[in-house]
Amino acid sequence: MGVFPHGAAGAVSGGAAVPPSRRGGTGRMTIILAIIGCAFLFLMLLAAKGGLGFPWVEFYVRGKESGFKFSEINVLRKVAVAGRMKEPAALYWSQRQLDRAIAGAITRGRRQGNMDSPKTIIFLQKLFDFRKLVEFNQPKYRTGLRSSRNMAKGQKVRIPLPGIGVFETEVIANMRRQISLAYPKGAKRLPAGHSWQNLKIDVFFWRAEDAEYFFKTQVIADEYDKKIPMLQIAHSDNLIRAQKRGSVRLSISLPVSLYPLRGIEAANEFIETREGYRGRMIDLSEDGFAVRVGGRSKAGLPIKIQLALGEEFIVMCGTVKTVTYQQKINQSVLHAQASKPSAKMKIAILTQVYGIFSYIPETSAAEEVAGVEAEPQTEAETGESSAGEGGLSWDIAADEGKPEDKPGDKA
Repeated sequence: MGVFPHGAAGAVSGGAAVPPSRRGGTGRMTIILAIIGCAFLFLMLLAAKGGLGFPWVEFYVRGKESGFKFSEINVLRKVAVAGRMKEPAALYWSQRQLDRAIAGAITRGRRQGNMDSPKTIIFLQKLFDFRKLVEFNQPKYRTGLRSSRNMAKGQKVRIPLPGIGVFETEVIANMRRQISLAYPKGAKRLPAGHSWQNLKIDVFFWRAEDAEYFFKTQVIADEYDKKIPMLQIAHSDNLIRAQKRGSVRLSISLPVSLYPLRGIEAANEFIETREGYRGRMIDLSEDGFAVRVGGRSKAGLPIKIQLALGEEFIVMCGTVKTVTYQQKINQSVLHAQASKPSAKMKIAILTQVYGIFSYIPETSAAEEVAGVEAEPQTEAETGESSAGEGGLSWDIAADEGKPEDKPGDKA
């Protein structure tokens, strides 16, 4: 029997031998293919989440600077990608884009049924807090007035007279040298022989969507005997911005139900099923509201209001701070400071105040993210109402302190 060479024996027992160089090449090829596959999957995932063109660093840095968590920034990113935003980071400074993001978060929460979860509420609170910051960063809120020469015609003005009372008037004309005011009216009559001529006065006024202002001036002329009685007062270039607006107000005209409270400590957000006094909501904000009612009322009253907006109810309680009575039509406007609403109610209020869904087109980021249609505008968002101005009922005389139960008074 012959002796086989070592190489031949190997060939018989294991077949043809694979050179070491070929075995190494096959392994490298497998690794390269795996890397290419992973890269392809990564690019597919990246495209789904925004693509290479998405400003990842800027978006996340700005999100952290604005106080959002990583998971919350991810939700905003999904809204930005779904909406195909050219500048995703604009969410952090653009009012319109931020409103679309809030609408997307709300619609998503409704679809998933977790609008009551603490996580969703905290996230929406952060979004609305940031929305408020963006709103008040606008020049109209930051600049303000510095001179009475910029007061608008029709501006309501209050002039307190020590020992007599507060008198109300308005700007008739704002001229280069002076301001013409309608002859002031107050709850008390002026003493016989009283003249405003040369009187030094304090002037207070609230500029719409801005702040309360105050300045000192002097009456140049008392023109009570003219065809149109008025005062002429000197200009001031030293206006003091006393109180800045702390919340955004929504002007609306919708029916509202009112319920007197025994005390503000009885404030609650329960939806009332019993009849209430009829009124008409004039404006709404997170920290107050104004309601028009029939008859007289007085300051200091604790009240509860209930307003239906779409499928939601806005329920707020507050204390009436000022009352404007219009004798000709026997109606009063109640300006109330609201008790602090719950987090959930505050979100419902701010959704209406900022008109969140009024920015959403038929095919929107909210729909693409949440997979449902955006809600139609409510009457509060469009400013329209099918109800008439009549039917107001409320009569709280200044010396009574409680509504008079009259037939037909209640809704």
